Amino acid sequence: MREVVFRLEAERPGHLEARAETLPIRISAPTLEELQHEAREALIEHMGPAHCTVRVRVRRGPSAALSSIRPVGRPGVLCR
Repeated sequence: MREVVFRLEAERPGHLEARAETLPIRISAPTLEELQHEAREALIEHMGPAHCTVRVRVRRGPSAALSSIRPVGRPGVLCR
């Protein structure tokens, strides 16, 4: 399974911006939870059905992880 890391580029109260390290994807959202959701939606749009084989990680700075790795698809749901 591949992993896409989104690097947090801007962090202000009510506004987070991140950019994927390996793909041309930029996202923004008011909270970390919504940023995770936006990352999954952006991967669906960018990769189509292949997004099910990708995990998302959001990081602040060079190595500190903000969130745990979570599968992009829902457990038990097969992508077609």
